[in-house]
Amino acid sequence: MNAWQDRRLRFLFFSFVFIVTATGLSVRCGSGGGSESEPRFKEVKVERGTFEVDVSANGVVIPIDRIEMKSKASGEIVELPVEEGDFIHRGDLIARLDQRDERAAVAEAQADFDIATAELKQAERSFERGKQLYENNLISEEERDQVDLNLATAKGKYIRAKTVLDRAQERLNESIVRAPVDGIILQKYVEKGQIIASGVSNVSGGTPIVDIADMKSVYIEAGIDEIDIGKIQIGQRARVVADAYSNLAFYGRIVRISPEAKIEQNVTLFDVIVEVENTDRRLKSGMNATIEITIVNKENVLLAPAMAVREPQGRPATPDERIVLLKQEGKYVPQKVTVGLSNFKQVEIVEGLTEESILGVPMTSRLKEENDRMESRIRDSRGFNTGSRPTSR
Repeated sequence: MNAWQDRRLRFLFFSFVFIVTATGLSVRCGSGGGSESEPRFKEVKVERGTFEVDVSANGVVIPIDRIEMKSKASGEIVELPVEEGDFIHRGDLIARLDQRDERAAVAEAQADFDIATAELKQAERSFERGKQLYENNLISEEERDQVDLNLATAKGKYIRAKTVLDRAQERLNESIVRAPVDGIILQKYVEKGQIIASGVSNVSGGTPIVDIADMKSVYIEAGIDEIDIGKIQIGQRARVVADAYSNLAFYGRIVRISPEAKIEQNVTLFDVIVEVENTDRRLKSGMNATIEITIVNKENVLLAPAMAVREPQGRPATPDERIVLLKQEGKYVPQKVTVGLSNFKQVEIVEGLTEESILGVPMTSRLKEENDRMESRIRDSRGFNTGSRPTSR
């Protein structure tokens, strides 16, 4: 044996001694006075209850109807009495623009309309007189035609003046922006004194003023893995827990399932929309939330912890056949059971156990496993070092 082999064996030997010592201490301290070779068990109970399988996903709160408010008029904002988070009612003032030009236009149009109205009344009276005079052969046909023309001209002038006045009044009204619905100011884009562009006459689409949404009901948008999406249906009930209220659950129903997938970090997801009542408006736009959708619900069944159920060893098993360690007269004996539904926590017991049955779960020491691996490495090392040390080619 050369020096290299000797150092290797010494290192493995001292490591082995350390692990064996630690393992012995652990067994003596945790075995409760029993033999060190006897395995320890954790006892679990078979109980009757409800078996559920849930699909969960992370999502975000979004408003159902978010309205971006713009002004049809352009100009300087002279009044802006709202702030983000304010609750407003339909018809409340959002913003008022400088109305001096619009008011002047309305006044001018009103004056023209008043003149056109007076001229129309005068033309109508002249028409009635001319009609009587013509019937009495007191005026010629040409004079009667002139009276008819004067009336038509007055009517046209009246209509044009009325149209101009209506448009001027409309532009004046458009300089005042009011809330179209009850809701909350989610975002404010401008401040008092800022000049904004019209939302209808400007090629850029105009300047947004605020965003409003009625938050009495909200949507939770979450991505469901394609493996589970086939088990999800519109109308299913969903439980929602917001990160901001971890001890408070909200409940809603699925109202929409996206027909097209999206890829996030090589995972295929389908967006699912859950509508949730939010009458107290605790859920706010942009909050993170988790949705849980129950896809299996089976009541009054026998349930055992999944860690207590094992597949049979040494022979092929049917899909529903399993083995448990059943406590009988102070000992744990293998018991064949028939299982049904299962998840990571619980297994449905169809046959082979009764309610209140006690099962044992072997508690394997990590140090013992490490000890076994170390012994195997020492044996392999001794066998390997019986020959000469390998050389590089």
